[in-house]
Amino acid sequence: MNMTNNVYMNVEPAVLKAWLHDGGEIALLDVREHGRFGEAHLFYAANTPYSRLEFEVRRLVPRMSARVVVYGEDSEDAAKAARALAALGYSNVHVLEGGVTAWKEQGYALFAGVNLPSKTFGELAEHEYHTPAMSAAELKRRIGAGENLVVLDGRPYAEYQKMSIPTAICCPNGELALHVQDLAPDESTTIVVNCAGRTRSIIGAQTLINLGVKNPVYALENGTQGWFLNDYALDAGQTRRHAASASGAALAKARERASELARRLGVQTIDAEACRRMCADADRTTYLFDVRTPEEYRAGTYAGALHAPGGQLIQATDQYAATRGARLVLLDSEGVRAPTVAGWLLQLGWEVYVLDTGGAELNAHPAAGAPAASGLPKIDAARLRERRDQGALLIDVRPSMDYRKQHIEGARWSIRELASALDVGDCRHVVLLTDDERVAELYAKDLRVPQGATLSIAAGDAASWKAAGLPLVATPDTPSDAECIDFLFFVHDRHSGNKAAAMKYLEWETNLVNQIDDRERASYRFLSH
Repeated sequence: MNMTNNVYMNVEPAVLKAWLHDGGEIALLDVREHGRFGEAHLFYAANTPYSRLEFEVRRLVPRMSARVVVYGEDSEDAAKAARALAALGYSNVHVLEGGVTAWKEQGYALFAGVNLPSKTFGELAEHEYHTPAMSAAELKRRIGAGENLVVLDGRPYAEYQKMSIPTAICCPNGELALHVQDLAPDESTTIVVNCAGRTRSIIGAQTLINLGVKNPVYALENGTQGWFLNDYALDAGQTRRHAASASGAALAKARERASELARRLGVQTIDAEACRRMCADADRTTYLFDVRTPEEYRAGTYAGALHAPGGQLIQATDQYAATRGARLVLLDSEGVRAPTVAGWLLQLGWEVYVLDTGGAELNAHPAAGAPAASGLPKIDAARLRERRDQGALLIDVRPSMDYRKQHIEGARWSIRELASALDVGDCRHVVLLTDDERVAELYAKDLRVPQGATLSIAAGDAASWKAAGLPLVATPDTPSDAECIDFLFFVHDRHSGNKAAAMKYLEWETNLVNQIDDRERASYRFLSH
């Protein structure tokens, strides 16, 4: 490790590998765009794209003195991000020397996909618990025969609405413990839990089994993808979902089950004073998460709590807490969801507590997102038309797939990682087109504009620009797939009717347990049988 300047230090791959397993807090940040991240990255990395870095990192790494390591394709990529973090006040920043290239050259593994620690855990959990599975063919037969069964979709409602198993009811995994009694009151009813692939099917089904639900419970083998690969039709736009609240009898039963599970797993409960001490500790990171539904969170939460729906917190922990070795404190309003979710996070290797709010009303306003940085002038659609007629350079900094679908004719697509290399020529006016002003403000920091030229932001989307009379075009192949560094085709193609992609994804998921090393495997701890 060597000091490069007063902003950050370089760290060699071997040292970083040791750090990842030394038990101390560490936030490993991959600052490349999502597409590149998903093609090959380090196992414990959290994706914090450079295009969104400054307003995403405060949520993911809340303690400014935490040990942070950033990396990109090479050291130069990450250096820009390290300087940006130092400007925000992060004081212990390191850059992986040589980036992913050096990591691979040293013989360390790189992984495709997303949410690796959680997805690997799901595969290990299936092996550890021998979670029962039902094939798509068997489920279809049982549905067709009108058997006594209920299909529960463990994904968030928006995902469920895109495609779902016929008859399925949306009940995200974090809600299963609370609502299963109302959804399957008859103990002879077979319960099948599904997701799009494997992890949430396995974790959802095993959650019910671990809670002591007496019904026959199965995970749908390979989820909606398995259904699709059997050439069975999926529904779209369904609205079936669990009730807003559990019935009195169901709530009592759910509390009994969750309490027993928490006792068996050793889930610890803390009071408000202990939580305040943890959050005020300058030497440790503490995340405070409200694991209830989005609707409940928006209606009011505990002061300082961020929203992390319980099922998604298990499924994609890296998207909520980037600091490994940190403490997680979970809360709900009824004493069921938080302890159930905490039990899984303990087994994922986290230090987890459940907050006893002491019956206090959850009426604090949810934490507001970081505001857009001020600085660049904003122009409306009329002014945008005027600038375009004057020959302004229009740079569209929205996601590449949105640009492909529809953009203002003549606009060029770009992203912050590419901004410093973009030749704007001698344009008198440059306008950044965006649906998120924060992204445009960060892009502008790296864009080189000729002296005397104006730089402004036009916020909107294709519909608003069309309404303003601006000409729109679609370019399905521009930018090229290789240029779409912000989009992960590997994950998304499986949902677009591509059977080969779906099979490849499932093969990747089941093979994760064969790719991790002994130290990565040892970070998990299965506690309940």
